[in-house]
Formats: sequence, structure tokens, C-alpha cells
Amino acid sequence: MSRMLHGDGFTVGFSSKEVTAWGGIALFKQMLDHLQFRDAFALFGMPEPASNRGYPAVQLVEQFLVAIWCGACRFAHAEMVRLDNVLVRLFGWPCAAEFKAIMRLFRRFDMLSNERVQGQMYRWLFDKLSALTRVTLDFDSTVVTRNGSQEGAARGYNPGRHGRASHHPLLAFVAEARLVANFWLRPGNAHSANNVLQFLESTLSHLAGKAVGLLRADSGFFDNAFLSALEVKSIPYIVAAKLTPPLQRAIYQATGWWALTSGIELTEISYQAHGWTTVRRLIVIRQSTRHREAPGKNLSLFADDPVVQGWRYGALTTTLDLPAVEVWRLYRGRADAENRIKELKADFGLDAFNMRDFWATEAALAVAMLAYNLMSLFRQSVMRSRIQHTLSTLHGLVLAVGGTWHSKPGTNHLLLSVPRKKRKWFSGLWANASGPPCWTT
Repeated sequence: MSRMLHGDGFTVGFSSKEVTAWGGIALFKQMLDHLQFRDAFALFGMPEPASNRGYPAVQLVEQFLVAIWCGACRFAHAEMVRLDNVLVRLFGWPCAAEFKAIMRLFRRFDMLSNERVQGQMYRWLFDKLSALTRVTLDFDSTVVTRNGSQEGAARGYNPGRHGRASHHPLLAFVAEARLVANFWLRPGNAHSANNVLQFLESTLSHLAGKAVGLLRADSGFFDNAFLSALEVKSIPYIVAAKLTPPLQRAIYQATGWWALTSGIELTEISYQAHGWTTVRRLIVIRQSTRHREAPGKNLSLFADDPVVQGWRYGALTTTLDLPAVEVWRLYRGRADAENRIKELKADFGLDAFNMRDFWATEAALAVAMLAYNLMSLFRQSVMRSRIQHTLSTLHGLVLAVGGTWHSKPGTNHLLLSVPRKKRKWFSGLWANASGPPCWTT
């Protein structure tokens, strides 16, 4: 007889029955099977363990993905999956690996294997989205503060924690499908535009031949070489401009301002910076400082001029032949990339999954990007809600569902603790998980 623990009005006992708190992960498993993930994984070129006693790379990656979907943001948190016999049986792993085996997998990566594996993963995913033929790309970078002595962690621009070592990764997002299209880890002292030409080529190769209808980027990418490369490739763009002293003078002399609304005015100028071989179109926006959170910057060269003191300025360079206000509105959609980065940090360990070796860290974060992309595909193809729920919200909605295997021997029949009134809805999600991937706009 098992020992009983007595509480105030209740008792607690023990059971050997296999029970999980994450029965909703079965929906992810159904989606992965329909996407033929394991068949595709064989083409990714993951480094396999050197020992015959090692765990297959596909299992280690699946364990890492599932751990992230269950809320892991540290490698050690992956133990929650190893100790969950229902999930182990659901995915058909003979024996679950401890988290250190997952870390050993990532340590086998170098620069070339990272490039090869990431390329195959992204091309596989975007090839599944055959109906998505034309995309909007958003380029961005972010600062990830590091604690300890990780390779590549260096002091650079770090607005949140001045003077702290950090990494400065580059990211590309597909706006229509809310997916990561590329991820490169970089040292913390790298400028935003460092290696951006190579990053552009890599990103385009990931898209499985899809056309880029528009590329948007912030002022960190206001670089002549980058803009020229986009023009040579005939990729339309909107890139925020740096308010350098020469550009400030050009804005100060601008005329033709017209009011969009009270406190927001626009104009446009033709501008050729030093070193440019061509004149480019710039849309200039100024917003009254009476608006408490007016974006933009002051024209510091003319700080004493009362004409400009009440305004904050911004400028966009573009190849689009659209009215200035439409260019501005299109660019404002790039703000969603900032939301994606916040989500990657909050729920997918962008600032937490790090190792001493630089390429191991990039490999781990590349799989975290895959976890994010599959989750994004899940919420659009399976949930089909216009509300883009975060992963932590999905936990409460559908993933944190009690589950246990049916007691009849020889059957793989998973029983989920879903209230009767929600079972029809859950069955609909199951049907969606078995259908073709799609996205909501």
C-alpha cells in the first residue's frame, strides 16, 4: 500500500500511471507528422553523434523543440520533457536524453554546418508555404546581453545595460506569415549593417524562390552598399535614414510640408549623401513634441532654432513610386518585427540559450527559431485566429491539457482532459493540424 500524505481536509498518494500536463502537444505532433518533419530532417545534414550509443539527432532536436513549446528557456528546463513518459511515448523516443546530450549536439556545429543546416531548414519550411509567392521582408538586429565568458560576447551598443558584454544578432522576418526567414549570431561590437550583404544573399536563398515585394529596415541599415545591392536586384525597399549632419541640413532647408493630421507633417526631398553614386528619394516626417510619445529625433544642429524645436524628425529612403503618406504607412508595419523579437526573447530563449562556444550558441538559437516558426505556423494553420496568441497564452488555451494513455495493453490511445463543451472545438483543431499549412493576415 502506498504511503499517504495528509493535508488539511485532503490526502495525497502516489501513482505509477503515466500522466502529462501537456496533452495539447499532441496537436503539434500531428502537425509535424503531416509536414513530414522526420523525413525532411534526414536532408537537413545535422551532425550525428560519433558514438553508436549516442541519441539520434532527430530525437534531440525534437526534445528541444517540445521543451521550448512547454516553456523551457534554459537547457536544464528540457528535463521536464525527459521525465514526461507520456510525451516520450507520444513521439516514439525509445529513451529520452538528458539535456546535456542536447548541448553536446550543438557543440558539434561549426560555421559551415550552421549555414548548411539552417539553409535546409528554412527552405523546407518555406517550400511548404507554396501559396505564399511574394513576401515582405523586415531586417532587424537586437542586443542580447550575456553573463559570463561566451565567445563573441563583447561590449558594444547596449541601451538596456550599458557596458555589459552582448551578442548582436541579425534577423529577417517574413511579415505576411510572421516567420523568421534568417538568423545570424554576431559579436556584440558588430555594427547593424555588418555582413548585411552576405545576410541578404543567405536570406534570399532560404525563401525557396519566392519574390520579395518589399524590404524594410531601420536606420542601422542605411548603408550605400546595402541600398545599391537592393537596387541591383530590383528589390523595392523602405529604409529609415540616419539623421547625419548633412541630412539634417537638407531637412532644415526642405519646403512643401503638408499636414496629414494635427501635429504630423510630411514632405519629400531628393538627397545624395557623400559617397553615393546616385540621388535617392527621401520621405521626411515630423511630429509635434506635443504628442508625448512622438517618434523621431531632434535636429541637433539647429537646436536653438524655434522653428524646429517643437518637432521630432524622421526620414525614409525608398524606391517605391507611391505617395509619401503611403510609404510612411507601409514602413510603420515594420514595427511588428519588434514584437517578434520581444516574443523570441520572452518565450523562445533568444537571450537565454547560450553556450561557451559561439557556433554552438548559434546552432541552439537556430533550432529555437525553428521552434518559433513551427509555433507561428501552428497558431495560423491550426488555431486560425486573427489574434496572434503568444506561446505562454497558448499554454493556457490548448497546450496545458492533462493527458494519459488508455490502460488497455497494446494500444496508443491518448485520453485528454478536455471539458465536454470544448471537445468539438478541439476536434476542429485536430482536423486543422492534419491540413495544409496556411497563414492569416
